[in-house]
Amino acid sequence: MCRTRTLAAPEAAATVARINEAPSQTNVHIVESSAPPAGVGEPGVPPFVAAFTNAIFAATGKRIRELPLSRTKLGAT
Repeated sequence: MCRTRTLAAPEAAATVARINEAPSQTNVHIVESSAPPAGVGEPGVPPFVAAFTNAIFAATGKRIRELPLSRTKLGAT
């Protein structure tokens, strides 16, 4: 029994944007609402730490390998 399938045209045509095709800026608009609070901006939180620690490495040459960050771990006084 064959367990493969042929993709339908819409699935086959779907592609993922490459980094050079991604937008260079994203605008976020917070809309007032009477709905219960659900948070704002959480999707950007997980990659923030990696980007921040890479920026620290670029600036200082020191690689951050554990969290939470602290001034003493960075060698600052």
